[in-house]
Amino acid sequence: MLTYPYENPPADGESIEVAPGVFWIRMPLPFALDHINLWLLRDVKDGIVGWTIVDTGYGSAETRALWERHFVETMQSQPVHRIIVTHYHPDHVGCANWLHERTGAPLWMTATEFMSAHAAADDAAGFDRDNSAKLFVSHGIARVRPDFAAAQATRTAAFKRGVAGVPRQYHRMMDGDDIEIGRRQWRVSTVFGHAPEHAVLFCAADKLLISGDQVLPRISTNVGVWGNQPEANPLKQFLDSFDKFSAMPDDTLILPSHGRVFRGLHTRIAELKQHHQDRLADLLAALAEPKAAADVLGVLFKRSLDDHQLVFAIGEAIAHLHYLWHRGTATRAQDREGVYLFQRAAGKL
Repeated sequence: MLTYPYENPPADGESIEVAPGVFWIRMPLPFALDHINLWLLRDVKDGIVGWTIVDTGYGSAETRALWERHFVETMQSQPVHRIIVTHYHPDHVGCANWLHERTGAPLWMTATEFMSAHAAADDAAGFDRDNSAKLFVSHGIARVRPDFAAAQATRTAAFKRGVAGVPRQYHRMMDGDDIEIGRRQWRVSTVFGHAPEHAVLFCAADKLLISGDQVLPRISTNVGVWGNQPEANPLKQFLDSFDKFSAMPDDTLILPSHGRVFRGLHTRIAELKQHHQDRLADLLAALAEPKAAADVLGVLFKRSLDDHQLVFAIGEAIAHLHYLWHRGTATRAQDREGVYLFQRAAGKL
């Protein structure tokens, strides 16, 4: 059973102290998912009381204005000692460079996330939208949105809209690192599938978990295949990563990136695993005849999808199909137009 110790999240510019010296703040997002939770941790460096920031929000004027308010009202004009970013997505890293320049605090990230942030900002290493657009076309997206490729070509790069630069220096976090923040020790664990090397932070003494996007209370994390890793199996990586949480107490207080703070870690992990197994079973049943990822969007998503949501939905559909394909319960072939078709393997229903 999931329990929520706080009925309402903090309003814009306000904070909730969820544990001594751990403050929950929230920033707006310009998407259907309209918020991100960020965390302020009291810290001490060289005897000077200050703060560690965990995740930074989307790089918008609205977010920056709220940060200015928090500097004065929540953080009492005390210095920022470090900026931790769990992963490279715009709602997490978007204000990192601005905060770094504004406060002088160093950025802490895992290496793959730091490099991915730079690659996405520079349209390098296959992170450019044209590369992913080609992937989605090869999975039949033109069948449901004939103008998709043309529309993508005219869009401003989504990553750059929300990320006003990335710091050029960082402190590398690695799996198993212990970080002392204030009087607490936080253990870094890396998880995979949603992002290349997503970091979560666990304080065993106080049973606190900053879970990023890996464990969310109400929605399932997006797990997609993207243009620079077209053969990837991220759903397996995502599900396997839950093993990192097996020794954590069930009454750990979960501090997620979206939704409300909650308890019931292993209940929620079981729900997330079952959710994906149910979707995989639905998908396998639908593959009696060859189908492209675009053909099965209605199996996985029961709501209508706008252009922004469609990109994530097709990536997630490919991820679920790849899980079945890599497991050997579905086959994959290309039709005459080069579109990948998946079909249930004989005797695998």
